[in-house]
Amino acid sequence: MPIYDYLCRECGHEFEGLVRKELEIPDCPSCNGSDLEQLLSMPSVHSEARKERSMRAARTRDKVQAKEREYTQRQYELNHDD
Repeated sequence: MPIYDYLCRECGHEFEGLVRKELEIPDCPSCNGSDLEQLLSMPSVHSEARKERSMRAARTRDKVQAKEREYTQRQYELNHDD
């Protein structure tokens, strides 16, 4: 089932639509309009380099979130003497 990019000519909203049948065209989720233009989509390209960049970014994000959780926990413990 392909996913297509659409532009609603009625409200200007761009969105992706999953099309199950060739003649099935979704309505705009913003205004329910049916005057849509199918846009050219960029193909999804996967490579080892891209995967490594994504994993590196995810690890960095996880470290930042862990530090934020530790800080929040410390602040909670300092402010709630039980």
